[in-house]
Amino acid sequence: MSKTAIIIYSDPKSGSEEALGRLFNGLFLAYELKEKRQDVAVVFQGAGTRWPTQLVKADHAAHALYEAVKDVVAGVCGGCADVFGATEDTRKTGLKLDYEKAIPGTPGVLDLSSYLDQGYSLVTF
Repeated sequence: MSKTAIIIYSDPKSGSEEALGRLFNGLFLAYELKEKRQDVAVVFQGAGTRWPTQLVKADHAAHALYEAVKDVVAGVCGGCADVFGATEDTRKTGLKLDYEKAIPGTPGVLDLSSYLDQGYSLVTF
């Protein structure tokens, strides 16, 4: 069985259809893999850490899809959320802020290499 980690980098603050499209495609891939009972994890990284606070809003276009895959959201990069000003709002969503890998200039980031170590393929949006 395949293992896939879906990394969302797109920035909702760009306001572009492209950013929303990337988010939709990432969440839809998670939905498809979940339906097939494959091992899937969604991670919000970089400017993508701004998405969770948008996705919990019932009137957001991707809210229903997010709710359908919320159980496979593995976390939000803590150091990225700090850099992109998303930390406090992300905490309100109940998602895990991950600071597992110390890197210079941050309190730590979500370690994507750990997914590779576990045999996951990384797909980025």
